[in-house]
Amino acid sequence: MKILHIVGHIREAGNGFVNAAVDLACLQAKYGHEVSVISSGGEYEELLETYGVKHFLRKEKGGKLLRHFNALKLYWHIFNQFQPDIVHAHIPREVILSRILQFKFQYAIVSTVHNEFQWRAIFTGLADRVIAVSQAVGQSMIRRGIPAEKVRIILNGTLDSPRKRSIEDYPPKKLHQPAILTVAGMQQRKGIADLIDAFKIIAPKFPQAHLYLVGDGPDRLQFEHQAQQTAVSDRIHFEGFQPQPEQYYASADIFVLASHQEPFGLVLTEARKAGCAIVATDVDGIPEALDRGQAGVLVPPKNSGALAEALKQLLQDPERLNLYKQRSKKNLEWFKVDRVVEETLKVYHELYPSS
Repeated sequence: MKILHIVGHIREAGNGFVNAAVDLACLQAKYGHEVSVISSGGEYEELLETYGVKHFLRKEKGGKLLRHFNALKLYWHIFNQFQPDIVHAHIPREVILSRILQFKFQYAIVSTVHNEFQWRAIFTGLADRVIAVSQAVGQSMIRRGIPAEKVRIILNGTLDSPRKRSIEDYPPKKLHQPAILTVAGMQQRKGIADLIDAFKIIAPKFPQAHLYLVGDGPDRLQFEHQAQQTAVSDRIHFEGFQPQPEQYYASADIFVLASHQEPFGLVLTEARKAGCAIVATDVDGIPEALDRGQAGVLVPPKNSGALAEALKQLLQDPERLNLYKQRSKKNLEWFKVDRVVEETLKVYHELYPSS
């Protein structure tokens, strides 16, 4: 099968949709398919080349209309050259452009809804098949008008990704214990402010505890200012973006994902593999990533008090903490990237059954 993925960029910047697209492209090529990727480029170009995936560079210049027009011209040229069977679009705009050109070329369009909370996600419904990364996302897209017969649920999975070496290959980062960790973009949607407030609440009772915030983003300065206003700012560490956060997972006692919106949360499976006890908000696809709460503690979103109470319960009870560390490591086979690739290929075969 000839598969063409279209994604905004392939930078190593911690973007879940980029990681998912790169994983698919690499392993689909490994399985013997002819795979190409269109993007504006990035650090993963070398990895794609290693797996035999051809990369077409898209340059984004000028205003929005000019960029769209230039993209259409480029796609016409690429589609004519590559003759894809499947165009897999990972951004809503690319679904629209692929649909415009579909009258000329014989391909089917598959889209993956990575950020369902964005209004433009509804345009993924123009594809022939729509992949939702969790049951919650699938149900949301159906409520928003995408025909149910188009929607397929493929839970995200990142374990054993071609992007990463084994977690055993990374020496643990030396952290103050007990260490509370989050790995997330520094933006309001990720609930970073709630986590800082929760830590401020529990910090006096647990004077040895430290909070580590791994990630970067547009609201980082705001969160840093918030932390500086607390009496425990010396125990709140902004570590920036880390291309290999496994070193932090390996040393953390508790991993927190305090998102207000989260289609799935790939970081949760990585934290689970490392054996962190997990506290996360009960929103969107997060419960599915935590086996409906069996593999972690679920708390209401935008509620720093509830988050603080969950952290307190774990920190004050070593047996409870150890129990959730053990629970997080169970039932992880389902989150391996090979399963995601196989289920995605099944969706392709619905559209090209003879391939």
